[in-house]
Amino acid sequence: MVCRCLPAPSSPHPATHVFLHRAWTCIFPEASPGLERRLPCTEVSSICKAERRQRRRHDPHPHSLALLWAESGPQDPCAGRSWDPGFDFLPGSLPKPTLWAEPGSVIVQGSPVTIWCQGTLEAQEYRLHKEGSTDPWDRMNPLETRNKARYSIPSMTEHHARRYHCYYLSHAGWSEHSDPLELVVTGVYSKPTLSALPSPVVASGGNVTLRCGSQQGYQHFVLIEEEHRLPWTLDSQQLHSGWYQALFPVGPMTTSHRWTFRCYGYYRNTPQVWSHPSDPLEILASGMSRKPSLLMLQGPVVAPGENLTLQCRSDVDYDRFTLHKVGQRTFLQRPGQQPQAGISQANFTLGPVRGSHGGQYRCYGAHNLSSEWSAPSDPLDILIAGQIRARPSLSVQLWPTVVSGEKVTLLCQSQEWMDTFLLTKEGAAHPPLHLRSKHEAPMYQAEFPMSPVTSAHAGTYRCYGSRSSNPHLLSPPSDPLELVVSASHPQDYTVENLIRMGVAGLILVVLGILLFEARHSWRSFPRCSREVNNREDNGPFGVVKPQEQI
Repeated sequence: MVCRCLPAPSSPHPATHVFLHRAWTCIFPEASPGLERRLPCTEVSSICKAERRQRRRHDPHPHSLALLWAESGPQDPCAGRSWDPGFDFLPGSLPKPTLWAEPGSVIVQGSPVTIWCQGTLEAQEYRLHKEGSTDPWDRMNPLETRNKARYSIPSMTEHHARRYHCYYLSHAGWSEHSDPLELVVTGVYSKPTLSALPSPVVASGGNVTLRCGSQQGYQHFVLIEEEHRLPWTLDSQQLHSGWYQALFPVGPMTTSHRWTFRCYGYYRNTPQVWSHPSDPLEILASGMSRKPSLLMLQGPVVAPGENLTLQCRSDVDYDRFTLHKVGQRTFLQRPGQQPQAGISQANFTLGPVRGSHGGQYRCYGAHNLSSEWSAPSDPLDILIAGQIRARPSLSVQLWPTVVSGEKVTLLCQSQEWMDTFLLTKEGAAHPPLHLRSKHEAPMYQAEFPMSPVTSAHAGTYRCYGSRSSNPHLLSPPSDPLELVVSASHPQDYTVENLIRMGVAGLILVVLGILLFEARHSWRSFPRCSREVNNREDNGPFGVVKPQEQI
């Protein structure tokens, strides 16, 4: 089939276009040889209709333009197709207009938007075409400058979300279509989530993967960087859990500006109708500047309801500091202060403390005139007590008073399951000691050896339990245990008492022997006396007879 837009022989207008439907090619005879433009069937028909309307404006005989259709068989590529009069422009040598939207092409539902079409100073009329419409969606008169026109939408809805073209009419005819404008409405569906893998903190020059996901069955996800506003669309993937997601590889990241991203989801049949935006995700590109230090002004373990202050400080003169919790997408920023010459710092107050504050933190420093952040501080773990119901007990083997240089072991136990036990010392600046739990029925326990003991080990100790599912959430503390370290052995009277008892026993035995001998001697003395007194010769020199001797 050949579609020709030809004036009647009596018409003063020469034939300007020949359209070959089979090849879907538009040939411009007045242009240089070989200049062709490929068009769909619907556009070919619309072009013919457009030229007919244009000729009727200038021809007093409206029937002088004949639209001739010649059927050439059942293989007609346009057979059975509906015409789209929206593409009613007459391709010519006029420059195509420019089409844009203010404040942008992605508009929140209910917000106003203005569509602008800019052509030439010779433009007499502008038309805005919305794909899917059978007629031009709007006819716009030029402004005073005549080189552009506008169309205002006071409240953006799903009805306005389409692809648009514009074109204009001048004394030379109709211009070409502008490049398409994709007008998108957001806020129609629930928002997805956006996270960074492995972390939103990336070394300068490194790469990061951004994950946009939702439980909704979105077939597509769109990632937009807020500064450049260039959308990047990926098909979604469904996981076994029913989660839909798309992974956007981003990089290399530079420190030239701040990188902030959002993502949206939409369904295949409504590509211009998007969800609410995800929460913003800022990617922090860290450089090689000297890292600051991150301190905790309270103890290493915090109880719920308390206020927690973290201090980021450095001997580099940083103008601002940021605090990041591992696993979160947001950063806390504070201006730097100088409490003394050569020191800059910022305090970050978190509280009242809840279980959600538990985790690992790092901080960074930066100068005002640069978007580059320093190297990260060493990690600081924030531990929240009272998040597990069971309370462990703490005891010391032997006795709580030990001599410097000896060995001592503190035993932390719990009747309920614990994966790890932590030991803290009151007033200590160092982090808690961690040991894996051992199950020795019916107790879960860990032994904390201290050897050799010094005076620095003296103090008040407590222990906590934690579980691997969330190691920063702890049990209530055990009762405090006071450990005393002395410089010498404690006085032990056991041996001395035994010696004393032995000596006392020996003395008693000796005394017993002496008493026995004394008694024996007393019993023997009277008998001798009687024998002497009974002698016949009681003189001092008396002779005793042999038979009278004892």
